[in-house]
Amino acid sequence: MYTVKLSVKATKILQKLDRPTSVMLYSWIKRNLDGCSNPRVHGKALTGDQKGYWRYRVGTYRIIADIDDKCIRIVIINIGHRRDIYT
Repeated sequence: MYTVKLSVKATKILQKLDRPTSVMLYSWIKRNLDGCSNPRVHGKALTGDQKGYWRYRVGTYRIIADIDDKCIRIVIINIGHRRDIYT
């Protein structure tokens, strides 16, 4: 079972978002990623300069994560609106 760890950057972004959006994102992470057996089911692998990372789509927001199979951990690196996240 995978555990989820938020980076410092992702934590700050969640705190800056409005309350309903941050609650939606946090509850999605808890429901779909925390304790799951295969985190790749819900996401999509990124290509290009972000190769190796995974993207999760939650409404108009995207969660960028690094899946570490050795430690069985998902590290959430970045969270943002879809128009801003890939730049």
